[in-house]
Amino acid sequence: MDLETEVSSISSLVHKLVEDLKCDSVDVQRAAAAELRVLAKNTENVDAIAKSGAISLLIGLLYSSDLKTQENAVTALLNLSIAGSNKIAIANSNAIDPLIYVLQTGNSEAKRNSAATLYSLSVDKENTIKIGRSGVYGPLVELLMNGTPQGKNDAATALFNLSIIHENKARIVQAGAVRHLVKLIDPAFGMVDKAVTVLANLATIPEGRDAIVRERGVPLFVEVVELGSARAKENAAAALLLLCTNSNRFCQLALREDVVPPLVALLQSGTPRAREKAGALLSYIRNQIHGNARR
Repeated sequence: MDLETEVSSISSLVHKLVEDLKCDSVDVQRAAAAELRVLAKNTENVDAIAKSGAISLLIGLLYSSDLKTQENAVTALLNLSIAGSNKIAIANSNAIDPLIYVLQTGNSEAKRNSAATLYSLSVDKENTIKIGRSGVYGPLVELLMNGTPQGKNDAATALFNLSIIHENKARIVQAGAVRHLVKLIDPAFGMVDKAVTVLANLATIPEGRDAIVRERGVPLFVEVVELGSARAKENAAAALLLLCTNSNRFCQLALREDVVPPLVALLQSGTPRAREKAGALLSYIRNQIHGNARR
């Protein structure tokens, strides 16, 4: 089959599947969404699917009471969203609220793929702002708390992208994310790097720092500086620097956890950013101690 014939064949198949999405039969809709889900894995098919009118129909199926249809539709949208141009098209087709609905009502696969789709859309800054102003935080925190391991990971990834935008940080804290992110610093979950990265972003605001200390994050950050991966050490040191330089009480907590030796080790062997943060925090601690001694 030559390329032109193959493209024509795919276009014909996509057209048929789009018509099937409009059908009243749940079985037909489910099968069509499943086939589009598979086709959308192939980047060569994505353009044909996007131009066929499938996006708005798949978004409509996110409200399906048939959980498998809902799962197929959200996963097809996830696969389509990988292409940059589709991130805008999907968000502009009013997908955000239906995706949140899937986070609340879907099966475990649909929930994690909804979180992954929200993350994929949020790669575009305009979409990040739109998503950040929606009701996404509670459902993402719920997935972070009760999801499958992959669901927790996808929720944390979405929260990370949202936490880059300053106005979203307080909303993430208010939704109760800090407690569950702190729990995920446990190496057993395999998410230390991601959890610490999100918490370091949240430590840039007072509400975030207060919540981290309240949830006993300081001892865990000190442990990560000592034992974590290079990336985790870097972000834990950044978070501790923010905590300590904004509150003497928080600094005393870190000192009680014996923060200095791992910081000294990090100063000698960490990444450039880690060494910068460790050096700044050690200087701050030294100045605090000398200042107190003079008084």
